[in-house]
Amino acid sequence: MALLIGVFLAFSLKSKKMESTHFHWVASGLKNAGVIILITGAGGAFGNVLRATDIGDTLGSVLTNWQVGLLLPFLLAAVLKSAQGSSTVAIITSAALIVPLLEPLGMTSEVAKALVVLAIGAGAMTVSHVNDSYFWVVSQFSNMNTAIALRSHTLATLFQGITGIVIILILSVIII
Repeated sequence: MALLIGVFLAFSLKSKKMESTHFHWVASGLKNAGVIILITGAGGAFGNVLRATDIGDTLGSVLTNWQVGLLLPFLLAAVLKSAQGSSTVAIITSAALIVPLLEPLGMTSEVAKALVVLAIGAGAMTVSHVNDSYFWVVSQFSNMNTAIALRSHTLATLFQGITGIVIILILSVIII
């Protein structure tokens, strides 16, 4: 609603002589946002398919046996984010899968739970690529073609996630 109100305010604040540009503004905005909205919707649909197939439960139970601690929520969120593109869906799905595993992982203290939340967040920031609407926002509004965006943006988000989990692991050694 705020964006819609902002559009109407922008239309009303510009000079009346240039009213014909309203159509061009709206058409340009829809052209830029259309692909992003389509990718976001497809990512959300794929996330629902993943939840319906219980693949996350299977993945979570297999990874619990590996005794990876805070890497489990990170890896789960990173795999879900990479598979379906939505950070929000990856966070929600990972959190739902990790909650029952907190005790077996030894993450029962409040600080440990906070670090698990941070690990899920770091995983959900990792590997933004073509099925992620954030990838398209960055690539289209930066005028990058897809190949350049894959090399630069995807690699940058990989380092972003790895840096995040390394800092979280260091914090866990210091705090826990």
